[in-house]
Amino acid sequence: MSSVLTLKRAPEPKKNGGAQEQATAPGAPAPVGHVIEFTEGPGGESRVVAHVERELPEGGIPAYLAARKTGARSFVLWADPERRARLATLVTASAADGVATYQVLGAQGEPIGTLVREKALSGKGLRTRWTVAQTGCPEAVGFKGRIFWWYVWWLLLPIQVAICVGSILSGNGDAARGPRRIIWRSGREVPLEFLSDNDEIHVHAPWVDWRLAAALSALIRTFDSWMGTPWDDKRT
Repeated sequence: MSSVLTLKRAPEPKKNGGAQEQATAPGAPAPVGHVIEFTEGPGGESRVVAHVERELPEGGIPAYLAARKTGARSFVLWADPERRARLATLVTASAADGVATYQVLGAQGEPIGTLVREKALSGKGLRTRWTVAQTGCPEAVGFKGRIFWWYVWWLLLPIQVAICVGSILSGNGDAARGPRRIIWRSGREVPLEFLSDNDEIHVHAPWVDWRLAAALSALIRTFDSWMGTPWDDKRT
Protein backbone atom coordinates (compact mmCIF):
# COMPACT_ATOMS: atom_id res chain seq x y z
CA MET A 1 0.00 0.00 0.00
CA SER A 2 1.38 3.40 -1.01
CA SER A 3 1.59 6.39 1.29
CA VAL A 4 1.60 10.07 0.33
CA LEU A 5 3.69 12.96 1.69
CA THR A 6 2.76 16.55 0.89
CA LEU A 7 4.32 19.87 1.83
CA LYS A 8 1.66 22.39 2.85
CA ARG A 9 1.46 25.80 4.45
CA ALA A 10 0.95 25.54 8.20
CA PRO A 11 -2.43 26.62 9.58
CA GLU A 12 -2.60 30.14 10.97
CA PRO A 13 -2.00 30.30 14.75
CA LYS A 14 -5.16 30.51 16.84
CA LYS A 15 -5.56 33.62 18.93
CA ASN A 16 -7.03 32.05 22.00
CA GLY A 17 -4.50 32.99 24.65
CA GLY A 18 -2.81 29.59 24.39
CA ALA A 19 0.66 28.49 23.39
CA GLN A 20 0.11 29.28 19.73
CA GLU A 21 -0.71 32.89 20.48
CA GLN A 22 2.27 33.22 22.80
CA ALA A 23 4.56 31.99 20.02
CA THR A 24 3.66 35.10 18.00
CA ALA A 25 4.37 37.53 20.86
CA PRO A 26 7.04 40.21 20.32
CA GLY A 27 10.52 38.72 20.61
CA ALA A 28 9.29 35.14 20.26
CA PRO A 29 10.40 32.97 17.29
CA ALA A 30 8.06 33.11 14.32
CA PRO A 31 5.81 30.03 13.93
CA VAL A 32 7.06 27.30 11.63
CA GLY A 33 5.52 28.14 8.28
CA HIS A 34 5.14 24.74 6.57
CA VAL A 35 4.21 21.18 7.47
CA ILE A 36 4.47 17.75 5.91
CA GLU A 37 1.21 15.82 5.80
CA PHE A 38 1.21 12.01 5.67
CA THR A 39 -1.62 9.95 4.19
CA GLU A 40 -1.66 6.16 4.39
CA GLY A 41 -3.29 4.53 1.35
CA PRO A 42 -6.13 5.75 -0.89
CA GLY A 43 -8.77 7.68 1.01
CA GLY A 44 -6.77 7.57 4.22
CA GLU A 45 -6.86 10.34 6.78
CA SER A 46 -4.04 12.90 6.57
CA ARG A 47 -1.99 13.90 9.59
CA VAL A 48 0.92 16.26 10.14
CA VAL A 49 4.17 14.34 10.72
CA ALA A 50 6.74 17.13 10.45
CA HIS A 51 7.11 20.90 10.63
CA VAL A 52 9.50 22.29 8.01
CA GLU A 53 11.76 25.30 8.47
CA ARG A 54 14.85 26.75 6.83
CA GLU A 55 18.04 26.38 8.84
CA LEU A 56 19.90 29.64 8.37
CA PRO A 57 23.70 29.77 8.22
CA GLU A 58 25.88 32.35 9.91
CA GLY A 59 24.91 35.59 8.23
CA GLY A 60 21.19 34.83 8.44
CA ILE A 61 18.71 35.24 5.61
CA PRO A 62 21.02 37.21 3.25
CA ALA A 63 23.67 34.47 3.47
CA TYR A 64 21.06 31.75 2.89
CA LEU A 65 19.63 33.48 -0.18
CA ALA A 66 23.09 34.10 -1.62
CA ALA A 67 24.05 30.43 -1.21
CA ARG A 68 20.65 29.39 -2.54
CA LYS A 69 21.52 30.79 -5.97
CA THR A 70 24.21 28.10 -6.33
CA GLY A 71 21.73 25.34 -5.47
CA ALA A 72 22.49 25.14 -1.74
CA ARG A 73 19.61 24.34 0.61
CA SER A 74 19.28 23.63 4.34
CA PHE A 75 16.18 22.93 6.39
CA VAL A 76 14.92 21.07 9.42
CA LEU A 77 12.03 18.66 9.91
CA TRP A 78 10.71 19.28 13.44
CA ALA A 79 8.47 16.84 15.29
CA ASP A 80 6.45 19.68 16.81
CA PRO A 81 5.70 23.35 16.07
CA GLU A 82 7.58 24.41 19.21
CA ARG A 83 10.84 23.02 17.78
CA ARG A 84 11.47 20.76 20.77
CA ALA A 85 12.47 17.64 18.82
CA ARG A 86 14.34 17.37 15.53
CA LEU A 87 13.31 14.54 13.20
CA ALA A 88 15.75 15.14 10.36
CA THR A 89 17.98 17.76 8.80
CA LEU A 90 18.83 18.40 5.15
CA VAL A 91 22.24 19.93 4.47
CA THR A 92 24.13 20.68 1.27
CA ALA A 93 27.22 18.55 0.70
CA SER A 94 28.16 20.29 -2.56
CA ALA A 95 26.57 22.56 -5.16
CA ALA A 96 28.26 23.71 -8.36
CA ASP A 97 27.73 23.75 -12.14
CA GLY A 98 24.08 22.73 -11.90
CA VAL A 99 24.72 19.65 -9.74
CA ALA A 100 23.83 19.68 -6.05
CA THR A 101 24.21 16.91 -3.47
CA TYR A 102 22.23 16.96 -0.25
CA GLN A 103 22.55 14.79 2.84
CA VAL A 104 19.56 13.93 5.01
CA LEU A 105 20.53 13.28 8.62
CA GLY A 106 18.53 11.85 11.51
CA ALA A 107 17.87 13.40 14.90
CA GLN A 108 21.32 12.37 16.18
CA GLY A 109 23.15 13.29 12.99
CA GLU A 110 23.10 9.75 11.61
CA PRO A 111 22.91 9.47 7.79
CA ILE A 112 19.49 8.62 6.40
CA GLY A 113 20.29 9.11 2.75
CA THR A 114 21.51 11.35 -0.06
CA LEU A 115 19.59 13.35 -2.66
CA VAL A 116 21.28 14.55 -5.84
CA ARG A 117 19.79 17.04 -8.30
CA GLU A 118 21.38 17.43 -11.72
CA LYS A 119 19.86 20.36 -13.54
CA ALA A 120 18.69 19.89 -17.12
CA LEU A 121 21.43 20.55 -19.69
CA SER A 122 24.09 20.45 -16.98
CA GLY A 123 25.96 17.76 -18.88
CA LYS A 124 24.03 14.52 -18.31
CA GLY A 125 20.83 14.99 -20.25
CA LEU A 126 17.99 17.20 -21.42
CA ARG A 127 15.88 16.63 -18.30
CA THR A 128 16.54 17.36 -14.64
CA ARG A 129 17.75 14.18 -12.97
CA TRP A 130 17.01 13.31 -9.33
CA THR A 131 18.89 10.50 -7.57
CA VAL A 132 17.74 9.15 -4.22
CA ALA A 133 20.16 6.94 -2.27
CA GLN A 134 18.98 5.68 1.10
CA THR A 135 21.63 4.25 3.41
CA GLY A 136 21.75 0.47 3.00
CA CYS A 137 19.20 0.43 0.14
CA PRO A 138 19.37 0.44 -3.66
CA GLU A 139 19.75 3.75 -5.50
CA ALA A 140 16.74 5.15 -7.36
CA VAL A 141 16.88 7.55 -10.31
CA GLY A 142 14.10 9.74 -11.67
CA PHE A 143 13.79 12.33 -14.44
CA LYS A 144 11.58 15.40 -14.43
CA GLY A 145 8.78 14.93 -16.97
CA ARG A 146 8.40 12.35 -19.68
CA ILE A 147 10.28 12.83 -22.94
CA PHE A 148 7.08 12.75 -25.03
CA TRP A 149 5.46 15.54 -23.04
CA TRP A 150 8.61 17.64 -23.19
CA TYR A 151 8.53 17.35 -26.99
CA VAL A 152 4.89 18.46 -26.95
CA TRP A 153 5.75 21.30 -24.58
CA TRP A 154 8.50 22.70 -26.80
CA LEU A 155 6.38 22.38 -29.95
CA LEU A 156 3.64 24.40 -28.25
CA LEU A 157 6.03 26.91 -26.68
CA PRO A 158 4.67 29.96 -28.59
CA ILE A 159 1.17 29.13 -27.34
CA GLN A 160 2.49 28.60 -23.80
CA VAL A 161 4.10 32.06 -23.87
CA ALA A 162 0.82 33.63 -24.95
CA ILE A 163 -1.03 31.78 -22.19
CA CYS A 164 1.50 32.94 -19.61
CA VAL A 165 1.30 36.58 -20.73
CA GLY A 166 -2.50 36.43 -20.70
CA SER A 167 -2.43 34.90 -17.24
CA ILE A 168 -0.24 37.70 -15.89
CA LEU A 169 -2.38 40.40 -17.48
CA SER A 170 -5.61 38.87 -16.21
CA GLY A 171 -4.19 38.53 -12.72
CA ASN A 172 -5.51 35.01 -12.19
CA GLY A 173 -2.03 33.54 -11.69
CA ASP A 174 -2.86 30.45 -13.71
CA ALA A 175 -0.75 29.26 -16.63
CA ALA A 176 0.21 26.00 -18.25
CA ARG A 177 3.24 24.36 -16.66
CA GLY A 178 6.00 22.25 -18.11
CA PRO A 179 6.02 18.50 -17.36
CA ARG A 180 6.96 17.96 -13.71
CA ARG A 181 6.09 14.36 -12.87
CA ILE A 182 9.02 12.27 -11.63
CA ILE A 183 9.11 8.47 -11.42
CA TRP A 184 12.06 6.98 -9.56
CA ARG A 185 13.22 3.57 -10.71
CA SER A 186 15.52 1.11 -9.00
CA GLY A 187 15.89 -1.86 -11.31
CA ARG A 188 12.32 -2.98 -11.99
CA GLU A 189 10.98 -1.36 -8.84
CA VAL A 190 9.34 2.08 -8.59
CA PRO A 191 9.91 3.10 -4.96
CA LEU A 192 8.95 6.77 -5.30
CA GLU A 193 6.86 9.03 -7.50
CA PHE A 194 6.24 12.78 -7.57
CA LEU A 195 2.83 13.81 -8.91
CA SER A 196 2.67 17.44 -9.96
CA ASP A 197 -1.10 17.93 -9.72
CA ASN A 198 -0.98 18.22 -5.93
CA ASP A 199 2.82 18.29 -5.47
CA GLU A 200 2.77 14.91 -3.73
CA ILE A 201 5.47 12.34 -3.11
CA HIS A 202 4.01 8.83 -3.33
CA VAL A 203 6.00 6.16 -1.49
CA HIS A 204 5.45 2.76 -3.09
CA ALA A 205 8.24 0.70 -1.50
CA PRO A 206 7.94 -0.29 2.19
CA TRP A 207 11.70 0.09 2.73
CA VAL A 208 11.75 3.84 1.97
CA ASP A 209 12.38 5.91 5.12
CA TRP A 210 9.51 8.40 5.33
CA ARG A 211 11.88 11.10 6.63
CA LEU A 212 13.91 10.85 3.43
CA ALA A 213 10.72 11.07 1.36
CA ALA A 214 9.54 14.04 3.43
CA ALA A 215 12.84 15.84 2.88
CA LEU A 216 12.57 15.11 -0.84
CA SER A 217 9.04 16.55 -0.91
CA ALA A 218 10.23 19.78 0.70
CA LEU A 219 13.38 19.97 -1.45
CA ILE A 220 11.55 19.62 -4.78
CA ARG A 221 9.27 22.48 -3.82
CA THR A 222 12.28 24.79 -3.37
CA PHE A 223 12.98 24.36 -7.09
CA ASP A 224 9.58 23.81 -8.68
CA SER A 225 7.27 26.66 -7.77
CA TRP A 226 5.13 27.92 -10.65
CA MET A 227 3.94 31.55 -10.70
CA GLY A 228 4.98 32.03 -7.09
CA THR A 229 7.87 32.17 -4.63
CA PRO A 230 9.37 28.86 -3.40
CA TRP A 231 8.69 28.32 0.28
CA ASP A 232 12.36 28.76 1.27
CA ASP A 233 12.94 31.92 -0.77
CA LYS A 234 11.22 34.39 1.55
CA ARG A 235 13.10 37.55 2.47
CA THR A 236 11.91 37.66 6.09
